[in-house]
Amino acid sequence: MPPSDMLVRYGGNLPRYTSYPTAAQFDASVGAAEADAWLRAVPQGVAVSLYLHVPFCDVLCLFCGCNTAVVRDAGLREAYGRLLIEELRRVAARLGPGHPVRHVQWGGGTPTTLPPDSMRAVMREVRRLFTVDANAEIAVELDPRFLPDACPALLAELGVNRVSLGVQDLDPAVQAASGRVQSLEQTLECVRRVRAAGIGSVNIDLIYGLPYQTVEGAGATAATVAAQLRPDRLAVFGYAHVPWKQKRQGLLPEAALPPPAARLAQRARIDAALRGARYRAIGLDHYARPGDALCLAAETGTLRRNFQGYTVDPAPVLIGVGASAISIFPQGMTQNVPAQAFYARAMAASDDLPAVRGVRRTEDDRLRGEVIERLMCALRADPAAIGARHGAGAGWYDGAWPGLRQAEHDGLVVLEGTVIRVTEAGRPFLRNIAALFDAHHAPAGVRRHAGAL
Repeated sequence: MPPSDMLVRYGGNLPRYTSYPTAAQFDASVGAAEADAWLRAVPQGVAVSLYLHVPFCDVLCLFCGCNTAVVRDAGLREAYGRLLIEELRRVAARLGPGHPVRHVQWGGGTPTTLPPDSMRAVMREVRRLFTVDANAEIAVELDPRFLPDACPALLAELGVNRVSLGVQDLDPAVQAASGRVQSLEQTLECVRRVRAAGIGSVNIDLIYGLPYQTVEGAGATAATVAAQLRPDRLAVFGYAHVPWKQKRQGLLPEAALPPPAARLAQRARIDAALRGARYRAIGLDHYARPGDALCLAAETGTLRRNFQGYTVDPAPVLIGVGASAISIFPQGMTQNVPAQAFYARAMAASDDLPAVRGVRRTEDDRLRGEVIERLMCALRADPAAIGARHGAGAGWYDGAWPGLRQAEHDGLVVLEGTVIRVTEAGRPFLRNIAALFDAHHAPAGVRRHAGAL
């Protein structure tokens, strides 16, 4: 366990660096006009990836930070499916026909809250407007507590070949406090059914730092998940407590949240359990079986990071469709109207794209973003070499050196000339190391993000 002075030194609030600049830099100076221009600038034949956001859930989890709501009205859900189709058409009209697509991600929320015919219609439109590769990865997030009998067969019909399931923690006390009561048996049955339908890849999400969670309980959850659910990949997230952003988190028993030292101990116990089950650690918070494409990408230096986490997707453009969805372009990022009702109004008001905020990337952003992504993905970066490729002078990152030397003193990195190599002890502190290259990072006392540890 790191000494207390390290917990203080590295315990500030930091982004997860799923992009650079991060979403904290988005503002209304970038919107529909930029999304329009950036889509039109994508060269013909260049592959794009699609993210389809469905902002509905059957029950809200108190820890969740996503843009989602409980909507029972079937007519409203059907109408939202039609809006996704309309936005896809607007995107394709600006992109031009037939762009290759190798990755489609349905996220939320719970995408399967859309009626089956709506999901069919959306995927039909995706295949009509884009050239979806025969081996494309088509992934869907599922809630094992709400999986209709016909759903696995529907997903297989749609070409889905990867599902992600939230487990978080198996301790009943933790589940009750977090607003997500889900038995191991429910999750086992969900995994059995999707695999029986021919869906070959299963991801599991775990969370540490939840109310009443213990080191022993977190480790036991990880060991049970690895032994009984046997997922292909796992994402192990530290709970991000941001009640000033997500009001529902204010309903959690704050006094029962583990402090940073306990969170790190939980993380370490989960890590030991998963490594003991022969999973390999990937980047900050992912694990995969040896031979999985995520492992191969990490080994070959092709691993990427985006708003969905770690990915093998090499596409330079990610198009987000739906309320709150984020699109990533070489020139910058845009985000759609966040709330579903306002998204629907924006779509009805004009034929414009529903993007309302975003950020432009400068050349300095591209340089810093590449260093940050290499650190987060490869645990290694050469800022001098990357800077030279971008035409930056040798001293472009002089401001990072004091923090790098402190991190080396603390055993988190090894400095080999201009190369930074993150140690295994430094893996939990990757966000802190990446932040040394973040020119936009807010000063101490400004609340934008959850705690780094």
